[in-house]
Amino acid sequence: FPKPFILLWQHKQAEKKKVSLEGHRLLEDEETGHHGGGGHGHGEEFEFGEIFIHQIIETIEYVLGTVSHTASYLRIWALSLAHQQLSLVFFQKTLTMGLEMSFPANGIMLYFMFAAWFGITLGVLLGMDVLECFLHTLRLHWVEFQSKFYKAGGEKFAPFDVRKMLLDSTAE
Repeated sequence: FPKPFILLWQHKQAEKKKVSLEGHRLLEDEETGHHGGGGHGHGEEFEFGEIFIHQIIETIEYVLGTVSHTASYLRIWALSLAHQQLSLVFFQKTLTMGLEMSFPANGIMLYFMFAAWFGITLGVLLGMDVLECFLHTLRLHWVEFQSKFYKAGGEKFAPFDVRKMLLDSTAE
């Protein structure tokens, strides 16, 4: 939030320094009738309102990004909770049913129920875990990394190429 005010202070300090250094030149230009470009110098005019609005937009984008990242973590947390509930249901519907049978049947049925539980666990829960890891990695790379470090500056992406570097260095 204080960035626009800091930039305004720095701009005023630079203007004071500029006026004190170029005071003699400005007096000479007024005497001869030259204005030296209207006082704009090499840069653009300092627009406090524009910088202030830009800072407000940056702040809103930062807050929205933070909320988005939190919501993304909550989706992963919800997937973890679903994993826990599914493992409880699978255990209750397979192994517990085999354990509740009477003596001669439970020994034989437990082998089949264990096979069913193991197959369901591998098929569904392991698949969910792999999906969770993949989504988490994808989220970290595309959502957080891109919004934190990537700024589109209008330059075309040129990947690092060792072969091209070697060819350029041998050509020189």
